[in-house]
Parts: sequence; structure tokens; C-alpha cells
Amino acid sequence: MSSITRRYFLRWLLGFSLLSIFPFHVRKTEAQQIPPPSPDPKRSIAEFFKGEELEYQIGVGPFKRVAVGRLNFRALRKKGVYLATLEAETVGILGWVARYRVDTYQSTMEEIDGGKRLRSLSFEEDVKVGNKLRKKLSLFDYERRTWIKVRRSKDGTMGRTEEDIPPGVVYDDFLTASYNFRYGAYGEIERGRKYSVKTFPKKGTSSYEVIVAGKEEEEKNRRSMKLKEGKEFFVKLILDPEITHSKDGIIEGWLSKELYPLEGVIKDVFFFGDVRGVLIKNSRG
Repeated sequence: MSSITRRYFLRWLLGFSLLSIFPFHVRKTEAQQIPPPSPDPKRSIAEFFKGEELEYQIGVGPFKRVAVGRLNFRALRKKGVYLATLEAETVGILGWVARYRVDTYQSTMEEIDGGKRLRSLSFEEDVKVGNKLRKKLSLFDYERRTWIKVRRSKDGTMGRTEEDIPPGVVYDDFLTASYNFRYGAYGEIERGRKYSVKTFPKKGTSSYEVIVAGKEEEEKNRRSMKLKEGKEFFVKLILDPEITHSKDGIIEGWLSKELYPLEGVIKDVFFFGDVRGVLIKNSRG
């Protein structure tokens, strides 16, 4: 499986990932307004998610389990600071073919706005293939308005760059954004609504579209499914096909009432067909 395809698919699966950005612009169509899930107002965003663990299984064609992904959220020793970790690894025969690749993403976050949302302090990406390790680290210094980027290549060489953070801008990595979105920090979720999402600054595509299906389309897809319980919102992401390595660049799937992904599929991935992921474990420590 293409590493780019799998990486972006896991980001989608493990927390509605492409809402990982600033700012959050919304363009409305005809919409039936649905209030977002309402966490206990006495509990902050971090208290609401603390101890949560989600586990997903990814399959390709007849292979139902070619990779697994685990996401967890926990408190750190410093008050008001938290760590989210996503680890994804290939398994089985295809894992052996891929040299048992392991992708690890860690976001260190702090509560802001009186506990109503999270802000990323650092975001680390580690990719291990066989004995080779590649690392990328982003540090966000909001007092100095500086974004520091550190990169370690597979050959061990290091690089460091700095960029200014524009006034009023907060950078949410995809893990931080997934919790903010589910808690309702970005606003209400509406059936029939289209979201234009600006991404974490980098080369290439800078925005994507996220569409929450209207009631008619939702029910049509629900009728075609064997298992219907627990699936609340049918959602489509429209990306550059080069990102997904697919014909149309479409990822679609179901969110639960609590807005965590239950299952998702990238349609018509080159050489593989449909790539599908399913939630297999949801627990709180």
C-alpha cells in the first residue's frame, strides 16, 4: 500500500483528520441544523477525552487486516497539558512486504479559552521502515509567534527552519483538530453543509472540501449497508486525487453521534481498489 495513501487514510479514520487546520471557513447549502453532541458543560475538553482509546483495522480488497491504528489521549504532569498519540503499523503478509512500517504521531496540547478548545504546542511525526527512521518535529512558540521545524532524514542528517506565525493565527495539527471538532470547538455540524478547510501550511494543496450529507443521501447510503447501528452522519472528503492515489480523490464514511469515525473508505485506489477502515475498539481508561 502506498505510504502516502495509508498515511492520509489513517488521518481521516482516526479523528476526522483533515479538519486539522486554521481558520475554519464554512459555506452553507440548504441545511437541516443538527446541534453538536453536547459534552457535560462542567467538564473541559481535556477532561471529556482523557483516557479515551480508539483502535482501527484497515483492509484492502480481500485482505481485511493489513494495518492497525491506535489513538489515545492522556494528561501529562504539567497542569493543563495533554498528549495525543496515534500509532499505525502494517501487519501480516502485507506488513512483511512493507517491512513492517510503523507511523507514530504525537501532539502535545494545552487547553485554552477556559477549557473550550485545545491548542497544539508541538507535533512530532516518526516513520520507521525496517531499521530506517525519519522524524519531523514542529514546535509552536506563540509568545514569540514562531513556528520551529526540525527534521531528521533517514540517513541521520538534521535540518532546522523557523517561520513566523501570523498574528491571531493558531495552528492545529490533525490530532488536535480531531478533538476540537468532536467537542464542538469549530461550531455546529449540519446535514447538507459544506466546509471549506484550510490546511496546515505546506507546499501543494492548501484546502479541501468536507461535505456532511443531507438526509436523503444519508438514508440512501444507510439502506445499502448491512450494519446500520451507531452510524449518525455520512461524510465525504474531496481531495486532490494525487493525495489519495485514487481516481476521484474521494474519501467517504460514517461518524457516530459522538463524531468519531466508525468506518471509512477511499474509493478506487490505484492498484488496490477500495481501501477500508473499521473501528474495532473504543474504550476509556
